[in-house]
Amino acid sequence: MTNRKAAKSTTSLALGPTLFHWDAERWRDFYFRIADEADIETVYLGEVVCAKRRPFILPHIAAVHERLKKAGKDVVLSTLALIMTAEEMDEIKQTTVDVDLTFEANDISTASLLAGRRHVIGPFVNAYNGGTINYLAKRGAYRISLPAELSLDTLEALGQTKAVKDVSLEVQVFGRLPLAISARCYHARAHDLHKDGCQFVCGNDPDGLTIETLDDEPFLAINGTQTLSDTYCSLLAELPALKAAGIDSFRLWPHSCDMVQVAALFRSVLDDAMAVEEAEARLDEIIGDVPLANGYLHGQEGRLWVEAAAE
Repeated sequence: MTNRKAAKSTTSLALGPTLFHWDAERWRDFYFRIADEADIETVYLGEVVCAKRRPFILPHIAAVHERLKKAGKDVVLSTLALIMTAEEMDEIKQTTVDVDLTFEANDISTASLLAGRRHVIGPFVNAYNGGTINYLAKRGAYRISLPAELSLDTLEALGQTKAVKDVSLEVQVFGRLPLAISARCYHARAHDLHKDGCQFVCGNDPDGLTIETLDDEPFLAINGTQTLSDTYCSLLAELPALKAAGIDSFRLWPHSCDMVQVAALFRSVLDDAMAVEEAEARLDEIIGDVPLANGYLHGQEGRLWVEAAAE
């Protein structure tokens, strides 16, 4: 096992927080390997989807945070995308008191708590336009992770209109795309369980549970209270265009496939060290029989795949 820091680059490769309910030891060991082997600059940690799942990883967060920092990673603590109780809000207030840590706000109320200090705005805040980006940047956001639904034309426009020139713009480039968060637990209902007695059945599906239409066509994936795309986003071929549009941070969503190898492919393409065609072929080998999509970036339905030659 090689212990090395992430390679220096003009772009930042980021690993988003794990959206799924993994066994606590598996979660810990996943990030230990990321620290030791992955060529990634930024790692996001924390429970984003369901507050009930946070106690499982809480005992390991300090050790994981320390391991990642020693490996030279920029570590950002991610917060809930949907705050539903006063207790959850109080917990976030207590957690974000520590000014020595960097946080990602995934809810606008958390963004308000972090105003005036350096922080990241997560993709769940849905910053779609230049006015919002400029407002958030002036309140302390140094990076804004944009919603997945934006087209390349929109991203180019955002890059040109941002008033705070040193704010970083991040785009999701790999994995199931988060679509919505609900107060209801889809996983529990799928197993005829009540949310309060869910038995954490979401843990049975480490990459989410694919849902089909009445015509037996893949439609969505569910992850507890969250819906995601049934396809995996892959923007390997679009990385040069994204860099030209002013995007300088690229987020990978964690999955149960070999994320160290996935990160290596994206880093190689970002650094012009591997042809896109070779990287895409290797990605297919890593993820197996999983449908890929890039439709949103091309201004089409998100679940579609648009060949690069069609551009």
